[in-house]
Amino acid sequence: MATKAKAAPVHLHVKTGDNVLVIAGDEKGKRGVIKSVNRSTQRVIVEGLNLVTKHNKPSAKNPQGGITKIESPMHVSNVKKVDSANA
Repeated sequence: MATKAKAAPVHLHVKTGDNVLVIAGDEKGKRGVIKSVNRSTQRVIVEGLNLVTKHNKPSAKNPQGGITKIESPMHVSNVKKVDSANA
C-alpha cells in the first residue's frame, strides 16, 4: 500500500510564546498565547482556546476516569500575531 508523502515543514508567521488574535472559527475575536507549533501540519495550540472534551476510561493512573477539557490545534491561518504593546 502506498504511503502519503509528508509535506516539508514551512516557515510560519508565528512561534511559541507569541500573542495572537483568533480571526476565524468558533473562538473568533479571542486572544491567547501560543503553547506549541507544528510546522509540518501548519497547526498551533493556543493556551485556553479551542477546548474539546476528552472522555477518559478508568486506568491504573486515573482510577476514577472522567471528562477533561484539552486544547485542540487550529490552523495557523486562523490566527494573527498581535503586538504585545497594543494588547
